[in-house]
Amino acid sequence: MRPWLLWGCACVGLVVSYFLLPLDLLGPGRPALTWCLFSLALGIVAVLLLRQIRHVLTGRPDSHPGVVIPLLILLSVHVFAAAYYILAKQPGEFAGLHTRLDSLYFTVVTLATVGYGDITPQGQTARFVAILQILYSFVFLTAAGTALGQQLRSRVVRHPDGHPSHDDPPPRPPSQA
Repeated sequence: MRPWLLWGCACVGLVVSYFLLPLDLLGPGRPALTWCLFSLALGIVAVLLLRQIRHVLTGRPDSHPGVVIPLLILLSVHVFAAAYYILAKQPGEFAGLHTRLDSLYFTVVTLATVGYGDITPQGQTARFVAILQILYSFVFLTAAGTALGQQLRSRVVRHPDGHPSHDDPPPRPPSQA
């Protein structure tokens, strides 16, 4: 149970950090730094996700993908939300995005492919980052979610106590010949 407690604290820490980070220091006044930090953060999350996917595929027993993968997905959501918030500081990039909560909302709506239309990327840079989020989600988050599902499925199938797994066929009735 301890990894789940750690996971919960990490999730709360991520959300609190997102709202407290000095994101206003980035943006139009420092485009090179902003793009470097954004690229670095996405790259690190992608590498860590790929590492967890590899751990699942190789069956590494000392890894905890059920804890780490959801945390990395949450981190990627916050990286994109921060990017949208910073982009919204530039005139003409977004319509309807004014606060950090707006950017987190837009990130989740984009990730879920809902697209309510109340916040829209209008500038070329905002549209580029939205496309990047969709592709990133399609490649990395889908692969991570699939690996996580596979890992959970293998835990359900393997029963150390000897009980039949959910994949075992039901017992056949005796043949009446």
